[in-house]
Amino acid sequence: MYDSIIIGGGHNGLVCATYLARAGKRVLVLERRPIIGGAAVTESLAPGYRCSTASYVVSLLLPEVERELQLAQYGYRVLPRSPSSFTPFEDGRSLLMGPDAAMTQRQIAAFSARDAEAYPRYEAWLSRIAETLEPALMDTPPELLPLPPEWRQRGLLDRLRNLRRGQSLYRAMKSLGEELPEAIELLTGPATPILDRWFESDAVKGTLATDAIIGTFAPPSAPGTGYVLLHHVMGMAGGARGVWGYVEGGMGALSGAMAKAAQASGVTIQCDTTVEEILVEHNRVSGVRTTTGERIAARQVISNATAAVTFGKLLAPGLLPTRFDAAVKRIDYASASVKINLAVSELPDFSALPNTSSEPGPQHRGTIHIGATPDYIERAYEDARRGQTSERPVIEMTIPSSVDTTLAPPGHHIVGLFVQYAPYTLAGTDWQQHREVFADRCIDEITRLAPNFRRSVLHRQVLAPPDLEARFGLTGGNIFQGSMPLHQLFAFRPVPGWGDYRTPVRGLYLCGAATHPGGGVMGACGRNAARAVLQD
Repeated sequence: MYDSIIIGGGHNGLVCATYLARAGKRVLVLERRPIIGGAAVTESLAPGYRCSTASYVVSLLLPEVERELQLAQYGYRVLPRSPSSFTPFEDGRSLLMGPDAAMTQRQIAAFSARDAEAYPRYEAWLSRIAETLEPALMDTPPELLPLPPEWRQRGLLDRLRNLRRGQSLYRAMKSLGEELPEAIELLTGPATPILDRWFESDAVKGTLATDAIIGTFAPPSAPGTGYVLLHHVMGMAGGARGVWGYVEGGMGALSGAMAKAAQASGVTIQCDTTVEEILVEHNRVSGVRTTTGERIAARQVISNATAAVTFGKLLAPGLLPTRFDAAVKRIDYASASVKINLAVSELPDFSALPNTSSEPGPQHRGTIHIGATPDYIERAYEDARRGQTSERPVIEMTIPSSVDTTLAPPGHHIVGLFVQYAPYTLAGTDWQQHREVFADRCIDEITRLAPNFRRSVLHRQVLAPPDLEARFGLTGGNIFQGSMPLHQLFAFRPVPGWGDYRTPVRGLYLCGAATHPGGGVMGACGRNAARAVLQD
């Protein structure tokens, strides 16, 4: 008999397990794959080459999680990137941006003196909103809707906690003062009009707009992309707000540190174990059954899987209220992304900023944006809206080996491509036929800007949306365990009325990105879920 069984050894599951174990609970983590970490893993791409297979940079990880789990003690180390962003353009110009404010302003001034003057004010505005709202947004969301009693029964203590959380959010919103209307627009509206008000250069707007669409099946002109933009500046794990870093040894080193912290706290971790069913007796969880037929008893089961998997595949039919079941079936899992991992024999030599030696330059250390203009992004989305992959895809390119020499042989490098837009279901073809065609298209798009790139590719791995689903359990290939428009955020995530990590089945909880505050390597979902379990 365990107190708690965690289904899925992704980072949120490990965080949740550690907090429960430190509270004296007997905890078992069951992971389907042979390695721990979920989508935050480091794996071999080819002999001598290691890559972060899915998730690839870190910034959003809660400082509380990093500190309380003592991750540095277990080998977690963030490698900062400066500059943090490089955007080459076909006209031969380029834009470098990063934590060096003076350098960033000089670079922007080459495109627009007005934008160079506006950029520090824009950063300060975005940071003020993020710093003010972040504590409330990272906590369990308050339920403010007058839902009918049959939808969710709440006890007195639960209602008091909900009231306290609502007051906390109200105070945070009130403290924004005159900036509150702009903050509401940022939380609910599209990114494009916000960026248009601040900037005039398409080079600047396009580079910033990429943060509003990452992993999202929507263009920056769609409502909800403003929140995605804000979401990506909430973290400080890269050393400063909104600055993303590489994990030394790849993202698997972070998961490895979390696993060590969990085990040091008494958590048992078991890989190569697939849960077939969550067992329920008298509307209360009693444990799980694995694919080998083993039954493991537990007082609580906490699922790190998507809502579609947890409720649609792991629970026997008829256990959920009809309206709740219908709401789960309505969750949008539209996928936008393909991840391509490459081993290359040399650094890309961009025509806009040629290499001066075989050593990495400033253009190689951060995120390289391919296709970062507003019109380019909108056209790329229109292709996907019609059921096709983007003819000219938007690519977020990283070269972690430019700062982390542990990943590839000397002189060689690991390149990661996070590509949009790519629907899960294609019109007129399928991913079996199209996977390598699309990868070639992406490589050609980079080669247009760095002529040596195609010939440098030695090995490649292409993970289309169905591959991300099969490999990591991401329903629909959606990297956030569910899209993140307003109606699937806060107290509406995973469904309205159940934003507090609990479910209609007593003893069953959710702890993954299917819950508030959503996707990204944060640890907030796991931390909040552990708190809910311990409160109950």
